[in-house]
Amino acid sequence: MKKETKQLEIESLAKKLLVAGDSTRLKILCLIFEDKKVCVSEMAKKLGMSVAIVSHHLQSLAKTGFLESDREGKQVCYSLLTSRFNTDLKNFICRNKFNNK
Repeated sequence: MKKETKQLEIESLAKKLLVAGDSTRLKILCLIFEDKKVCVSEMAKKLGMSVAIVSHHLQSLAKTGFLESDREGKQVCYSLLTSRFNTDLKNFICRNKFNNK
C-alpha cells in the first residue's frame, strides 16, 4: 500500500472517531443500533432534545459516512450504513451501553 493511501486512511479514521466521539452522537448511534431506523422527531423526543439539535448531529453523522437518510412524507429518518467500521463501533457501543439520560 502506498504511503499516501495509508495516510488518507488514517486521516479518514481519525475524522470518523472525532465525529463519533461526541456524547450526543454516541447516544444517537445507540438508538439507531437498537431501532435500525429512527425519524428525527422520534429521536429528539427519546433524547429530550430539540429537533434542530438532533438534526444537526444526524447530518454530521451522515456526512461522515455513518448514516443514510430517507424521507418519509414530512419525516426524515436515518439508518446505519453497512460498513466494517460501523459494525465494530456498534459492537463496542452495545458492549458499553450508554444511558440516554
